[in-house]
Amino acid sequence: MLAASPVPSSTVGILLAGGFSRRFGPQNKLTQRLANGEMIGIHSAKTLIAALPDAIAVVRESNPDFTASLAALGYHVVLCHMQHAVMSDSLKLGILSAQSAFPHMTGLVIALADMPYIQAETIRQVAAGLARASIVQPVMQGQPGHPVAFALRLIPELLAIEGDQGARDVLRAHQAEILRLECQDPGILKDIDTPADLG
Repeated sequence: MLAASPVPSSTVGILLAGGFSRRFGPQNKLTQRLANGEMIGIHSAKTLIAALPDAIAVVRESNPDFTASLAALGYHVVLCHMQHAVMSDSLKLGILSAQSAFPHMTGLVIALADMPYIQAETIRQVAAGLARASIVQPVMQGQPGHPVAFALRLIPELLAIEGDQGARDVLRAHQAEILRLECQDPGILKDIDTPADLG
C-alpha cells in the first residue's frame, strides 16, 4: 500500500445502491447482515463517506429505513424511481446529482454498495491518484478492482453509457490512461452476490 495522500476536497464519492440484487434472492442483499452485525450497504456507505465526506447515494425507493440510515450518515440520497432501471441509469443519476449538489466537483469515485470489505484508506488513495491521472483503479496481484476514480473531463463519456453496465466502456476506451494503484486490500475484489458470499 502506498503512503497516505491527501484527498482533494472536490472529489465526490458516489455509492451505487440501486440494484435489484436478483442473484441474491428475494431479500434486499444490502440490508442483510455481515458477521459484525452491520448491514452490507451501511458498512459500505460508512467506509466511503469516511474517505470522501462529500458523497451521493443512489438507492431504490422501496426501502425507506435504509434510505434514512444513509441520510443520517451524511449522504445526499437520490431515489431511483424507474422500476426497470439498469445499472447505467443509476450511475448517470448519481453523476448528475453530484454535479448539482457539489458544483465545484473536480473528480468522482464510483463505489458499489455490495462491496463492504474495501478499506477507507484504499478509497482515499484512489481518489488522491486523480492528481496524477484521469482514471485511477486499485489492483491487487494483477487483478483490477473497485472503486474507480474519474476526472471531471470524463463525465460526458460516463453520461453516455447505456444498458446494464457500469463504466466498463469508458475504462476500455482509456486503457492507456489508467493509473493502476497496487494495493494489499482484498476487499477491492470481493462483492456479495449470493448468500454464500456472506460466509
